[in-house]
Amino acid sequence: MTRLTADWITNPATRAVCIALGGEGAQVLFVGGCVRNTLLDVDVSDIDIATDATPDQVVALAKAAGIRTVPTGIDHGTVTLLQDGLPHEVTTFRRDVSTDGRRAIVAFSTDVAEDASRRDFTMNAIYARPDGTVVDPLDGLPDLRARRVRFIGTAEDRIREDYLRSLRYFRFHAWYGDQESGFDTDALAAIAANLDGLDLLSRERIGSEMRKLLSAPDPAPSVAAMRTTGAFARFLPGADDRSLAPLVHVESVAGVLPNPLRRLAVLGGTDAADALRLSRAEAASLDRLRNAAVSTTGAAELGYRLGVGEAGDALLVRSALLEQPWSAEFEDQVSRGAAAQFPIRAKDLMPRFQGPELGAELARLETLWIGSDFCLDRDALLAL
Repeated sequence: MTRLTADWITNPATRAVCIALGGEGAQVLFVGGCVRNTLLDVDVSDIDIATDATPDQVVALAKAAGIRTVPTGIDHGTVTLLQDGLPHEVTTFRRDVSTDGRRAIVAFSTDVAEDASRRDFTMNAIYARPDGTVVDPLDGLPDLRARRVRFIGTAEDRIREDYLRSLRYFRFHAWYGDQESGFDTDALAAIAANLDGLDLLSRERIGSEMRKLLSAPDPAPSVAAMRTTGAFARFLPGADDRSLAPLVHVESVAGVLPNPLRRLAVLGGTDAADALRLSRAEAASLDRLRNAAVSTTGAAELGYRLGVGEAGDALLVRSALLEQPWSAEFEDQVSRGAAAQFPIRAKDLMPRFQGPELGAELARLETLWIGSDFCLDRDALLAL
């Protein structure tokens, strides 16, 4: 018998939630990421609980135990219980009544197997009791242990229930799949056969999914597989993933953490900011990264103009695009440039220069100062 052992299971706050929900005989089962990640020895960030208690019963049981309730998705059976500041997302067992590829109409159920059958992948349909005992109604454990991302039942049926699952497949493979074993050919075929469904998805949902995919340690194989199915070009036309694997390698050499915007910068594409519904700040940062990466501006000047973070990202992107080796000297130059302070202020040039002429002179002197490798001091610049 498989049993989970983890600090989050024995956390007093989580135990209090389980005791409150199970006090009148309701089933209480951990499910999804917390179970999957614990079995894979990966950090757990969210605690999801499935139960046969209805949302009204969940609220009543929680209130009776003094646990705060938040109706985060009560129409769909979800209530968040906050105990000692720790959220637990509790959802009543459900079965699908109808789906349209974007959302489902559900009915509550008392059968855990029915609840498991409406989920996406077998590795996400593994449950565990409060004592850690694993409940595996769809035999997902062998897939999880093999790091095999497999749709529940028929891949095409699961995809047509929610077309976002096509993208989720690639994201889960990037995070949890066995890269050496490759991809499920049935899954890839089903994704390729249902590309029209991607047009039904909001750009916000697609953008969120792509951020998660590009945050994986190495998303390059998944993005390449997405390209072969035609899904990649469907929502990000004009994008090219050939420099993504080199970027992942350069990131490893440089010892930096994944950054989805940095990785998006090497993919290119037609109006990626709009296609993925990036925020204004993200869109502006993406433009700066791309422009700096394809420029000939030196590392020190990039550090001065963009700061350490964006300048470093731009140089990583440049190295990947040009397939040039990474050098630790880049980091030193960026840091030196970021620390440099232009010694001239507008008042130093007034009243001799005014208006547009003042701005032009400041720009001229700044260019000379940068060209001197930040060595010219105030007096030397004013003499010029």
